Amino acid sequence: MKSAGSDDFSLTRVPAGARRAWFGIAVQRFGQLSALIQFLIGATLGFGMSFWTAFWALTLGALVIELVSVLVGVIGVREGLPTALLARWTGFGTGGAAVLSLMLGLTITFAFGVQSGVSAQGLVALFGGLPLWTWAIVFGLAVTGIVLYGMTSMAWTAYLAVPVFLGLVAWSIGTELSRHSLSELVASQAPGPPMSLGQGTALVAGSFIVGAVITPDMARFNRNARDVVKQTVVGVTLGEYVIGLAGVLLAHAAGSSDVIAIIVSAVGWVGVLVILLGTIKINDWNLYSASLALVSFIETIFGRKVHRGAVTIAVGILGSIAAAFGALDWFTQYSVALGYLFPPVAGIMLAEYFVVRAFRPLLDASRTSGQLPPTAPRWVPATLVVWALSALAGALLDLGSPSITALVTAFALYAVAGKLGLVRPVGPPAVEPESAGSPGRPAPAPAPAEEHPA
Repeated sequence: MKSAGSDDFSLTRVPAGARRAWFGIAVQRFGQLSALIQFLIGATLGFGMSFWTAFWALTLGALVIELVSVLVGVIGVREGLPTALLARWTGFGTGGAAVLSLMLGLTITFAFGVQSGVSAQGLVALFGGLPLWTWAIVFGLAVTGIVLYGMTSMAWTAYLAVPVFLGLVAWSIGTELSRHSLSELVASQAPGPPMSLGQGTALVAGSFIVGAVITPDMARFNRNARDVVKQTVVGVTLGEYVIGLAGVLLAHAAGSSDVIAIIVSAVGWVGVLVILLGTIKINDWNLYSASLALVSFIETIFGRKVHRGAVTIAVGILGSIAAAFGALDWFTQYSVALGYLFPPVAGIMLAEYFVVRAFRPLLDASRTSGQLPPTAPRWVPATLVVWALSALAGALLDLGSPSITALVTAFALYAVAGKLGLVRPVGPPAVEPESAGSPGRPAPAPAPAEEHPA
């Protein structure tokens, strides 16, 4: 297991030779957004809004997601580092980054279990034969096999799964909508209790805000900031509009927000395949980001470099077991907690990197060499205070979306703390071990991201 699969530069900068064209990463980004949750969100909007009000809610919510994804992604592509490792120099220090890494690793592993549980229900309906818990483990281990070989196998999975998914979605939705007049559906009023534009926008933005926070995990493989913008605009926009608006129309056609039941009843086993394909392309990224976070945690706390592939196997087994024991039953509580715990991370990172810049010189000085900075701050107390206060603001203040409230609060508080001189490291600097590339082999230095052609 020590060298299983691909390490994918889990503890180093991604070198120039490993950077990829933007379109392939955009397909994976679209795969994340063309998931079951987007159907559910679209149906929820359609149940409480007219078509055009839902259209604007999707538009405004997507703009929030795209803005956060682009800004955090630009940091990722410039530095070539995953979120958990990047956090050491974007406000958190090694201590705070370790806390963040553990939280990310555990919560995203739980998300992996939740999605595996959803797919297990589909597999039971499609094939039967085995109990739900067995299918949950089978699906979880299958996704683990994909993630084991990193970006390469995940890209091929996206190339295969996304087109088939889109074709099946078009067929299943077309089958249901063919029974209705499209013009009448667009002009019809909401079949359920009304929802305001602000509520709808907050729902859309909050649904993927955690995915936006961990954008560096993906964007570090881009070539430059322009690629990050292109992949985000294409992937997020198509995901929100194609899947979200389909859910809106289905809710209007059936007079219900239970879009999954609508699809399955309309086209049977094809609807189950839609669910499975829509789940696999978000679940591989769940497992991938969890493995990156835990590799960083282990290296920080125990001083040991472990191969990402080995961690992927362990986390995949753990997440599959969680699915078998009913992680799906805790989906609502889990989603609420994510909505205010992790958005402050993006707010702090953005405020540090672009405004306060207390630790930015360390990154700037080491970027052209392709190495990590030789040292990192150990603890930054102001960051932990800002993180806690912002999470509480998201949880307690009724200002629309807890995620957006927490993110904006964190950005503002950290920026103010920086201007007041409160962003100071405590303790001796942590010395980064000399490394580059995967464990056991050197990596070539990356050229600055902006110098690569689009």
